[in-house]
Amino acid sequence: MDKKYIIGIDNGSQSSKVVIFDTNGNPICEGKEPLKPMDLPKPGIVEHPDDDLWVSITKASKKAMRNFSGNVEDIIGIGLCTIRFCRALLKEDGTLAQPVMSWMDERVSRPYEHLNSSVRYVTTSSGYITHRLTGNFNDTAANYQGMWPIDTDTWEWITDPDEFKKFNIPKEMLFNLQMPGTILGYVTKKASIATGFPEGIPVVATSNDKAVEALGAGLIEEKTALVSLGTYIASMVQGKKNIKNAKNFWTNFACIPYEYLYESNGIRRGMWTISWFKDLLGDEIALKAKALGILPEEYLNNEAQNVPAGSNGLMTVLDWLAPTDKPYKKGLMVGFDARHTRAHIYRSILEGIALTMKNHFDSMCSELEIEVDDLIISGGGSNSDLFMQIFSDAFGIPASRNFVNDSASLGAAICVAVAVGFYKDFKTAVRNMVKIKDTFKPIEKNTQLYKLMNDEVYKHITNYTDEIFKKSYPIFG
Repeated sequence: MDKKYIIGIDNGSQSSKVVIFDTNGNPICEGKEPLKPMDLPKPGIVEHPDDDLWVSITKASKKAMRNFSGNVEDIIGIGLCTIRFCRALLKEDGTLAQPVMSWMDERVSRPYEHLNSSVRYVTTSSGYITHRLTGNFNDTAANYQGMWPIDTDTWEWITDPDEFKKFNIPKEMLFNLQMPGTILGYVTKKASIATGFPEGIPVVATSNDKAVEALGAGLIEEKTALVSLGTYIASMVQGKKNIKNAKNFWTNFACIPYEYLYESNGIRRGMWTISWFKDLLGDEIALKAKALGILPEEYLNNEAQNVPAGSNGLMTVLDWLAPTDKPYKKGLMVGFDARHTRAHIYRSILEGIALTMKNHFDSMCSELEIEVDDLIISGGGSNSDLFMQIFSDAFGIPASRNFVNDSASLGAAICVAVAVGFYKDFKTAVRNMVKIKDTFKPIEKNTQLYKLMNDEVYKHITNYTDEIFKKSYPIFG
């Protein structure tokens, strides 16, 4: 029997990545294309320039297909995962009427305003890319949370006319909704030429990006949690109930139909903060790392391994991007003395991420009245042994990472495996396609230190510093 292959598209916040897997979840090859910097024409407006989402996917896909050495006829489908909370306004023919609004754009959190007469359809990033690939006006129901007329119980458009009107989008301007793990359409000849994908293969619905990542990380059991290390860092657990009006988390569609993903508060510009610090250090670290044949992040990790847990009292608060309702918030580092080096600063950033997420996670679990036994860490940051150990120590439970740690593309491939019947259901597909690489167990003395540090000091810092930043904000912004 010939080996079969699946294409997973991960259209993320910073790049588009196309990975070709075998049906055991092993990555065979990939292509990656960075996204262009956002356009910021005026305050509150954040757009993906030109047709960047689609163009980046076409470039990444052609790279992946050039690297593919298998039989193209053995590719059984494409799973599509795109950035959530975007809004795409399309013309009658499905092309863009104007640039796609980013999740950071203020307009996506408000009802739609029909200001452009050429707009015929209002959809998500996944709806737009689905149309480019298939020519159909279909989309996954599981990428519609936020300012959309969606019934989160039924996963269908709201039927109450008065409730529907609040969103100001006529029904005829919306796409047809489908469930994750179903076929949205088939690659057209035009899309095949643009991407290099085989014409006629199915394009499969997934979910929103965090839910697809969670599926690809293997998050299907209720006693396991996931921390997703990305530009936005969040912790998640899976559940069966559509819990509304929660205080310490929000309920998101999962990638399994009619299941839900409970997502804690998170860290905006989370992993970006590590890149920010690396860039501040300039060429010195880059050159030293290059001489050793390693990445700058690995060089910094090696230095920070020698710093004790707690970074000798240096603590970092990760408010590098303030929430809109508290614009005075600022990032800070507190507790410097003569012992501290760049390695202390670096470790303090890692610890700040872990402790912040621990506090958000505990608040979510307390409200859900659950206890979690183990942790999965996904995203590029999980490549760091130091970061993995810090997470295990801070949470006090084992922390695992998978062989495929950038898991959104694998989650998309899992949806394909279910849609085309290669595996009978999502749990069977996950069991066969997601593989744990290694597990880090908590070091008791570090866990005790982090608990003392967090309970006595860290979680209270902003109670004092926010008052200072409220006074400085009118001066410096």
